[in-house]
Amino acid sequence: MKLFRWKKSRVGKSALLLLPIVLFLILFFVLPYIVILALSFLKEGVAGLTWANYRRVLLDVYYFKVLFNTFLLGIGVTFLTLILGYPCGYFIAKTRSSLKGFLMFLVISPLLVSIIIRSYGWMIILGRTGLVNTLLGSLGLINEPLKLMYNWTGVVIGMTQVLLPFMILSISSVIENIGQELTEMSEILGATKFQTFVGVILPLSLDGIASGCIIVFMLTLGSFVTVMVLGGNTMVMSLLIYQQVLNVMDFNLASTIGTILLVTTLIFLYFQVKLIKRKGIGYAAKT
Repeated sequence: MKLFRWKKSRVGKSALLLLPIVLFLILFFVLPYIVILALSFLKEGVAGLTWANYRRVLLDVYYFKVLFNTFLLGIGVTFLTLILGYPCGYFIAKTRSSLKGFLMFLVISPLLVSIIIRSYGWMIILGRTGLVNTLLGSLGLINEPLKLMYNWTGVVIGMTQVLLPFMILSISSVIENIGQELTEMSEILGATKFQTFVGVILPLSLDGIASGCIIVFMLTLGSFVTVMVLGGNTMVMSLLIYQQVLNVMDFNLASTIGTILLVTTLIFLYFQVKLIKRKGIGYAAKT
C-alpha cells in the first residue's frame, strides 16, 4: 500500500513538472494550428463554415503548380545536400586529425550568419557581373553572362548552401557513434573497405540520413527569404502565404494554403520515413 502511494506521488510530481511544458506547447503550437485550421474554413461574405477556400486552391491550376514546384524544390535541395553532405559528414566523423574541431567550426559557422546576408552574398557571386560570370568570361568559356539569378537555379544553389550544415551535422553525429569494432570485424572477415561501407556503415547511418533529409526538406518548404532574394518571379507555397498575409490581407486563403502544405508535407514525410526504414531493414538483412 505504501509502495502504491509512493509511486502515485511520484507520478503526480512528474505530471506537475511536465505541466509548464505541456501548457507552453498547447499555447504556442496547438492553439495556432487550431486557429489556422478554423480560418481556412471561413470566407468573407459566406456565413458559417465552407469548403470554398479549399476548392479554390485545389481546383486552380496555378496553386497546384506552385505546390508541385515547392515539393520539387524540396526534393532537389534535399538530394543535393545529401550528395554533398554525406562525404563531408563521413570525413569529419572518421578523421583523427587535430583539425577536426576546426572543420566542425567551419560547418557550423554559416549558421552564425543571417540567411539574408548569405542570400545577398550569393547575389555577388551569381550576378551578371558576379564572380562566376567574370571568371568564366575571363577564361573565354562563355560569350555572354549566364543567367544564374532570379530563377530556380539561383534558388537551388542558395538553399543548398544555407541548409547544407544541417545535413552534415545529422550524418556526422550518427557515423561518429558507429563502433570501430564493427568495421574492423568486417575487414577481418575479408570485406573490402567499399563492402564495409556499403554493408556496415551506410545501413547504420540511415538514421542520420533520414534526420538530415527531414530537417532539410521541412526547412526548404518553409523558407521564403532566399526565394525572395534569388528567385525573382519564382513562386513557392511559403512565399505565396507571405504575399496573401501582407499584400492581399486574405488570412483565410493563407490559412488554407498553409493547412494544405502542412498536410501534404506530413504525408510525404511519412512515406519518406517508411521508405528509409524499409531500406535499412533490407541492408541489415544482407549484412
